[in-house]
Amino acid sequence: MAVRIVVLGGGFGGMYAARALKKRLGQAAEVELINAENYFVFQPLLPEVGAGSITPGHAVSPLRFLLKGVFVRKAVVDSVDFERRIVTVFQGIQRRPTEVPYDHLVIALGQGVDLSRMPGLEEHALKVKSLEDARRLREHVIEQLEHAQVSQVPANRRGALTFTVVGGGFSGVETVGEMKELIDRSLPFYPEIDPDEVRVLLVEFAPRVLAEMPERLAAYAGWHLQRHGIEVKLETGVASATGTQLVTTGGEVIDTRTIVATIGNAPLPVVRRMGLPSAHGKIAVERSLQVKDHGNVWALGDCALIPLKDGAEGRADYAPPTAQFAVRQAKRIAANVAAAVSGKPVKPFAYRSRGALASLGAKRGVAEVFGLQLTGFPAWVLWRSYYLALLPGVGTRIRVMINWTMDMLGARSLVQIRAHARPPLRYVYFRAGDTVYEAGQRSDGFYSVISGAVEMERADPETGETTTQVIGPGGHFGERLILGATRRKTTVRAVEDTKMLVLNREEFLMLAEGFSAFREYFRPYMEARGVDWPPKRETGEDRRG
Repeated sequence: MAVRIVVLGGGFGGMYAARALKKRLGQAAEVELINAENYFVFQPLLPEVGAGSITPGHAVSPLRFLLKGVFVRKAVVDSVDFERRIVTVFQGIQRRPTEVPYDHLVIALGQGVDLSRMPGLEEHALKVKSLEDARRLREHVIEQLEHAQVSQVPANRRGALTFTVVGGGFSGVETVGEMKELIDRSLPFYPEIDPDEVRVLLVEFAPRVLAEMPERLAAYAGWHLQRHGIEVKLETGVASATGTQLVTTGGEVIDTRTIVATIGNAPLPVVRRMGLPSAHGKIAVERSLQVKDHGNVWALGDCALIPLKDGAEGRADYAPPTAQFAVRQAKRIAANVAAAVSGKPVKPFAYRSRGALASLGAKRGVAEVFGLQLTGFPAWVLWRSYYLALLPGVGTRIRVMINWTMDMLGARSLVQIRAHARPPLRYVYFRAGDTVYEAGQRSDGFYSVISGAVEMERADPETGETTTQVIGPGGHFGERLILGATRRKTTVRAVEDTKMLVLNREEFLMLAEGFSAFREYFRPYMEARGVDWPPKRETGEDRRG
């Protein structure tokens, strides 16, 4: 009877592990891969997707095309019962719980993002972890240029034209370089924007960028970014963030409506729930890639802490979270699972990095390959050549190469296929003194204070007399939106650092209709104002907030 091997995750580690397992074991194994999406994302290209040099569809490949003979299940992993050897997933349109048995389990779920330690960053920062994140980043940058093109308010223009990336690792450096190139190449089509108004920043807590690369290459990267018009702030962290500002640990307040966070890697909740041995937020594995005390459970990639030698202690003694290492780990797991199935001894994972590469934008890069260090245009060409060769599938390589060629020959598209809509239910963070909204502005939501306090200022239209009211935790305001008003009658400012929950009108009315406790809480308030409560929901509303 064929051995059942289940792989969790369809990134570099999971996809290549499933492929290597099927190739090595053939008909002797049933290999199944479970992933939330039915495609493989080529992560190194996400900054280029975010900058529009390639289209989103060309940074992904269908898993079913790449994994011949592997059963691909599009589902969300909920839990693992290691005693019963069962993975429980939610799958299908109705998200039914389904149990998937295994003989050997390979965990390659990667890592998530946790920005909660810095107030406001989770609520207001963009990320570059998924294909949707990259697509959203491009749409957001274009939206800021569109806004600045027509805005006559200096503060609004300043915020719209200031772009901040947090994190000076590979992802942060490549993202800020590509973003700057997108902005520079777009400005000729926005005649009302003076290039001197644009400000692009990279904020890094360490004393240099690209800590994973040799100091000479990191120094070149920092020099090139600054020469390219990017402000590099080293030894600088994030103290807090709002929708319009970022405050650094040095106390500087940066007016910006674009914050991209490439920091905050953290274990996924599903991995934490597994209860496996862990260290530094990752699954602790032996050198064989077996999870400690679990002989038939294996882990690789970003979610695993993989020692490269016995008695590993320092950072350099563990495998870095790169695609290069994940691909080699996948091959070792395939060989070791095959050995375990046949009763043979497993071997330790051993691999020495062939080098590292980073794109800096403006056709420049840095690279270290077999000890040889390259900078500038040659490094950028090597970067593109390496990742082009690493792309899975000939068709994908051809499409990406065509994208790159067309990008060099013409202007980048400024088409906004779909501007990102703010979630109808969302958290927002305001610093003390920030204006939440002003009288006369469009009604954009119902606000509930979670922490901190705000002051509401109302002017009597007949006497001009101004009254104020302080609203603290548990309080709420913005009900005029629910009554159908389109303009604000009050001005609200934060008197303390304040976190609030914002709810759009349509969702508010849905809760009132479907949740009796919510409906009855607001009934006295609404009826006192002569409102037929709950009012009927309208169809065809503009729900973009």
